[in-house]
Amino acid sequence: MRFPTPSSPHDPRPHSVQRAMGEVILALVPGVIAMVWYFGWGLLINLVLATLGAILCEALVLQLRGRPVLPTLSDLSAVVTALLFAIAVPPTLPWWLTLLGMAFAIVVVKQLYGGLGYNPFNPAMAAYVFLLISYPTAMTAWLPPYMLAEHPLGLGDMLQVIFLHHPPAGLEWDAITRATPLDSLRTQLNLQQMISEIRQSPLWGDFGGRGWEWVGNWFLLGGLYLLWRRVISWHIPVSMIGALLVVAGLFWLVDPQTHPFPAFHLFSGGTILGAFFIATDPVTATTTRKGQLIFGASIGVLVLVIRTWGGYPDAVAFAVLLMNIVAPTIDQYTQSRVFGHRRRSDD
Repeated sequence: MRFPTPSSPHDPRPHSVQRAMGEVILALVPGVIAMVWYFGWGLLINLVLATLGAILCEALVLQLRGRPVLPTLSDLSAVVTALLFAIAVPPTLPWWLTLLGMAFAIVVVKQLYGGLGYNPFNPAMAAYVFLLISYPTAMTAWLPPYMLAEHPLGLGDMLQVIFLHHPPAGLEWDAITRATPLDSLRTQLNLQQMISEIRQSPLWGDFGGRGWEWVGNWFLLGGLYLLWRRVISWHIPVSMIGALLVVAGLFWLVDPQTHPFPAFHLFSGGTILGAFFIATDPVTATTTRKGQLIFGASIGVLVLVIRTWGGYPDAVAFAVLLMNIVAPTIDQYTQSRVFGHRRRSDD
């Protein structure tokens, strides 16, 4: 009697990559809606530009490499990269920088290494850091949340800002942009102000920056959805958030006037987004359970270290990329013992 012996992968579920990426896109929806609500139409424009740029770049490279285009595009990995990148960059980012970032992410970081499954770095975060280092002014021109905006921008205004890189008539850039909560905190602390004084600013909410903390809550909801659907495991997000809160809590207990309450680090910037949607990338993260705990905790500590002493206030992208470098080493030393093999010390 003959038994069928199908080749790998042995997962009977069809389109497993497409399914996982589709779940990630669905989980991002609440946070995206919150960001559009608080920061305006620019985010949607960036989402469209980044998605089109990612798809076109991937199709072009696949054609040049002689690879099938539609099967690769249908796995939705390029779309997820575009969405994560568009969420991370300012809503006012010029259109050509968005397309440049997507070209770097897809062509250089992803396809140059062989495509999905071979890239050593998270493409969205690599593109973000590439633009942040190369064009720091454009990458830090964030809009204030709508409740703090003196000159709210409509859809027409945002199209003018993004495609013509010119503020609305009668306004200067300083009138429509404002520092993020993390950047504002860094600046004020460097001016020798205390946390109790800085918190008097209307930019602060209950825990983090106004608007930002609610965006974090909605991304948290999406992250819990991914856990419920078992698209990701709890090890990386819990260890990352836990390590960040523990270390930030120690600094806060030592000097609460120069170090903010730990929840500020959680609900200001990209911590929640990074913990559930970026650090958990199955290609560039660790694969063993013990390794994922080390990987996530290390990212959390690096985020606090860079935010406190580094040159960039929101350090999630840098922390993730640094840990992407050591992820293979962590996996090597956290592999489970193979049954039937003895350690060298047992010989």
